[in-house]
Amino acid sequence: QVQLVESGGGLVQAGGSLRLSCAASGSTGSINAIGWHRQAPGKQRELVAYITSGGSTNYVPSVKGRFIISRDNAKSTVYLQMNSLKPEDTAVYYCRALSELGAYWGQGTQVTVSS
Repeated sequence: QVQLVESGGGLVQAGGSLRLSCAASGSTGSINAIGWHRQAPGKQRELVAYITSGGSTNYVPSVKGRFIISRDNAKSTVYLQMNSLKPEDTAVYYCRALSELGAYWGQGTQVTVSS
């Protein structure tokens, strides 16, 4: 099994930055990719960015050029650096791990961007 714990959310003004962390534990060697998802009130959860075990990354167009996903293998942690934040980025952000054992979600962290 894989356990995920997100941190780093908070309240920030538009144009500001936040860095989210997703710390993995358990069978981390089985993880093939970790993605950041978000869910705004009244909307479906959407994938924002992901990084594979090989280091490949991908972003949805709405965050490309503003968000950067990275990882620290020694700490089994994936980060989401969020810059130039907009009010429409307000959501609960979740990380999700895809592993050989299945898919796992963290508990989420709230990001609120004020205008």
